[in-house]
Amino acid sequence: MTFALVIHGGAGARPGTDYAEQKVHMADLIASGAKMLETGASALETVTAMVANLEASGLYVAGKGSAPNTNGLVELDASIMDGKNRRAGAVAAVSNIVHPVKAALSVMEDGRHVMLAGEGARVFALANGADPVDDPSAYYTEHTGHGSGEAQSGHGTVGAVALSLDGGLAAATSTGGTFNKRPGRIGDTPLIGAGTWADDLVAVSCTGLGEAFMRTCTAHDIAARMRYGELDIDAAAWAALDDVKRCDGDGGVIAIDRRGRIAMPFNSHGMKRAAVSSTMTPVVRVFEPEPTA
Repeated sequence: MTFALVIHGGAGARPGTDYAEQKVHMADLIASGAKMLETGASALETVTAMVANLEASGLYVAGKGSAPNTNGLVELDASIMDGKNRRAGAVAAVSNIVHPVKAALSVMEDGRHVMLAGEGARVFALANGADPVDDPSAYYTEHTGHGSGEAQSGHGTVGAVALSLDGGLAAATSTGGTFNKRPGRIGDTPLIGAGTWADDLVAVSCTGLGEAFMRTCTAHDIAARMRYGELDIDAAAWAALDDVKRCDGDGGVIAIDRRGRIAMPFNSHGMKRAAVSSTMTPVVRVFEPEPTA
């Protein structure tokens, strides 16, 4: 039986920045995720736990580590998808909840809708057990100390993809969005098929300039290239990123196919990422290049 897990902390890594703290955190997290999968946790349970931990750490541009928009409000996006049945849930532009990914999971489990946004998403999340952020100014770290952005074009996201022992695939993604974004801006992260995708063939989570990933439907594009073009996971992921580049975007993806093969390509300066499988010891990388297809 095979399991595999990949997590990412965003493709907005800047050369010259020390990511030692993030690497230690990702090493601990990928080890805990491996234990979950080894002991029979589902892919969905595992990606939820991984992304919730990334959100709560304050070390990445998601959850606690998010920066405010130009009006001073932190607006968060997240999505999750179960490859076994293609059920999905997402929240967009939601404010002042601790775990947007868990809110997305609640939307999926409720089943009535796939995405909720804004105040409606927050009300729904709180009604379904979400932890509120009562003092935003004290809670959010505004990306201080985790090397993410200053530049107006700065971006970052967290995500996880997993293959469980029973063959299930799942993906989850969460973000605080681009820095200095306009109020109400929504990127690819909560859009099923753009920032997140999982089916019976592959699970994908994206990170980068969301507008370009939206224009190329990157996450689903990888699955389509594999299913209809019969590309392997590496070739499909790199080809999809080439399309992102043609739309003036940069970033990266993490993906796992149903055989447990892993891809982690990026065309930005770096991507914070970690991976493990039943046939591969844990790896943690930021700037190290990935092999091209």
